[in-house]
Amino acid sequence: MSKLIYFMPMSLDGFIADETENLDWATPNEEVYTIINDLHRPIGTYLYGRKNYETMTVWQTPDVMPDQTPDMIDFARIWQAADKIVYSKSLETVSTPKTRLEREFEPQAVRDLKNQLSHDISVAGPNLAAQAIRAGLVDEYHLLVVPFMLGGGKRVLPSSNVGVKLDLLDERRLGNGWVYLHYRTLV
Repeated sequence: MSKLIYFMPMSLDGFIADETENLDWATPNEEVYTIINDLHRPIGTYLYGRKNYETMTVWQTPDVMPDQTPDMIDFARIWQAADKIVYSKSLETVSTPKTRLEREFEPQAVRDLKNQLSHDISVAGPNLAAQAIRAGLVDEYHLLVVPFMLGGGKRVLPSSNVGVKLDLLDERRLGNGWVYLHYRTLV
């Protein structure tokens, strides 16, 4: 049985993006990319909402990105190798290989996927993750806390109608002031 993992960078005050959806404040350095790559290697399927998927499609063609590093190229290979499921009512088609489009997030379908797959699954994006969290599907949380306060915007974790007891499995302080936190859900 696979685990459903929510992996996200977040500002110190709990946001993934400011009110203009700017993410420039969370650009990882080489040390952070190494951790991201190590944590993403066991993931064989990504679950995305439309916006997060559209943001991530750049990893299909990383050669168009300026200032590529070996860690960025490594992440691109990891991302390209995984399957992707995109949940969107407005997206007409998907633009990357190994990707399928679903119109609705169905918790039972994700439970079935967890039971069928031998590799881990990642849910990305706060809106889709909130649905998975509320359905009791998320097994682990991997959070990268960035030393930056946004003061508002899109929250990483749902702010209402959810209560989840967590067990801290790992925490690491990174040289650039980022902190990695790894929790598992307690039943």
